[in-house]
Amino acid sequence: HVAGLLQAEEVCRVLREAKKTDEAGILIIQGVLANETAVLRSKAVHDVAAKPECNFMKIIDEQSANWDPVKAQDLMTNWITAGYKPVAVLANNDEMAIGAVNSLKAAGWDMKDVVVAGVDATKEAMHYMQKGDLDVTVFQDAIGQGAGSVDAAVKLAKGEKVQSPMWIPYELVNPANVEKYLAKN
Repeated sequence: HVAGLLQAEEVCRVLREAKKTDEAGILIIQGVLANETAVLRSKAVHDVAAKPECNFMKIIDEQSANWDPVKAQDLMTNWITAGYKPVAVLANNDEMAIGAVNSLKAAGWDMKDVVVAGVDATKEAMHYMQKGDLDVTVFQDAIGQGAGSVDAAVKLAKGEKVQSPMWIPYELVNPANVEKYLAKN
């Protein structure tokens, strides 16, 4: 839920800063619908769009692409063909966001006209961000998660208490800080 909140809040901020607040139509590309992560990330977009400062964000459609970039590209192409003109596309992961970008570019869209957001801060996604094609992603600190797990295991082995749940913070990645995260990845 946290990654989805960070993603959607940043999209809201970017749209407000760009003065794109007149009934801003957004699309959500979901992962596998049986997956809790996909459900929570999508719910987070709805939660942010319900906040007074972001209630201009209107969800015009949301569909699953099953974490697959090719399916996401096809879905985005179908939306474009149907006449959708979103100001933002929020995908549950970076691969699907890249699929959406590829579709938008193939249809001749100027990527300055649409905010595209993903989650995972993959190296490929950050390269898209450097080119101006992706606006938002969220870094999940795999090394921090691994270290946190080892620390918890050591504490448990010693009979010490462990905080539950143990949170490793997600981090917002945007064009202003993408270089820092490319170095981490």
